Amino acid sequence: DRLGREYLLDAVGRLPEPSLAFGIDRARHNADDPDARRPELAGKPAQPKVFSSQIAFNVFSHNSAMGDDGYNLEESKMIHETHKIFGDKSIRVAPTCVRVPVMRAHTESAAIEFSGPIGESEVFDILSRAPGVEIVDDRAANRFPEPIAASGRDEVLVGRIRRDASVEGDRGIQLLCAGDQLLKGAALNAVQIAELLL
Repeated sequence: DRLGREYLLDAVGRLPEPSLAFGIDRARHNADDPDARRPELAGKPAQPKVFSSQIAFNVFSHNSAMGDDGYNLEESKMIHETHKIFGDKSIRVAPTCVRVPVMRAHTESAAIEFSGPIGESEVFDILSRAPGVEIVDDRAANRFPEPIAASGRDEVLVGRIRRDASVEGDRGIQLLCAGDQLLKGAALNAVQIAELLL
């Protein structure tokens, strides 16, 4: 809070959730059945059955309704929720949400601009003390947050913490987060908030 938040650029990779059960079931079937995935592996066009775009070996625009402003419903929700969480409508938010072919866990790349300077070590210190956050940031081993590692865990994995070279005055930080949206989402947050209040 001492730094203030001015701008948040967010790129979000979300699994294909609408028709989630059917989509995951089909993906598992296709992964286990070589004949089911043979056309895509051979470079032939897929025949999408659940979404309008191919899921396997592809990333596509979030399939929620597109607004007149060019933001889809999920992106508009992110803007609104950011303002609500921080109680500050002046924070500029520029999200991009896409669907990615993973079974579970969302991944976000965030570029955050603050009103004052902040260093990587300070960000590491703040996040290392944040409840529900685990830092996964090993540059030497090239080990950072991945959705597969976040699946089935309550913690949000955060890493790739670095200075944003596009922001002057050491006021920008970039990072990568991965979290299991079925666990670290509205339900778990509600329980954790209730525990704090009781």
